[in-house]
Amino acid sequence: MKKSILGLLLILSCLARPALARDELATTAVTADGETVPYILTTADNGGPPSHAVILMPGGTGVMNPRMMDGKLTFAFGGNFLIRSRALFAGGGFVAASTDATSTPARILAIAKDLQRRYRGISIYVIGTSRSTEATMKLAVPLDGQVAGFVHTSSMNGIAGFDPRKLTSRHLVVYHRRDACRVTPPSASAASGSSYGTATIEMDGGTSVGDDCQARAHHGYNGIEAATVERIKAWIVAGK
Repeated sequence: MKKSILGLLLILSCLARPALARDELATTAVTADGETVPYILTTADNGGPPSHAVILMPGGTGVMNPRMMDGKLTFAFGGNFLIRSRALFAGGGFVAASTDATSTPARILAIAKDLQRRYRGISIYVIGTSRSTEATMKLAVPLDGQVAGFVHTSSMNGIAGFDPRKLTSRHLVVYHRRDACRVTPPSASAASGSSYGTATIEMDGGTSVGDDCQARAHHGYNGIEAATVERIKAWIVAGK
């Protein structure tokens, strides 16, 4: 009897454990003009085809430049909140595509179409953080209805005046209540919710280390990555 119970607990423990994520360089996304848009595809064993994909863009200069060097996947901004959390986004019915930050619709559409070729019927969300939220805001109109939605995390000041009420795609604003970065004040993110009814998620906790505008500060959800990603994915799934 004891052996049966221990066996059952072991099985449940294995099922609860997050699936091991895998990275690969994808070079199959091509714009209508013939430009290849490389990205890192992060997948996990979902037990079936994924239902959602997230396209992740880092902040700062946003140039990841994913490539193979001496047989090894190489890229910049590995410490950025979104990029270091890509394995958390993958799994549970999701895949993640990490790419250079861009406000050019054709580049995001190339990745979106490539993901749709790989995973038929998949729902796609574009996520930016810090400076790349300038890109998500600029992309909101030209890509409206062509992707399922956008998530703006640790947004730049302009989010306070960003009104998505007439847009078809869904929008979510995520912020840390103690983000001390001068260009991404929590008050600006909160204003989008209070002024326009935009869905918002306020996070708290974690540890702030170093520059207030860098990835290991509250600005980058340091120490609460899993909880932040979980809430973002729950909001995405709730929208079907």
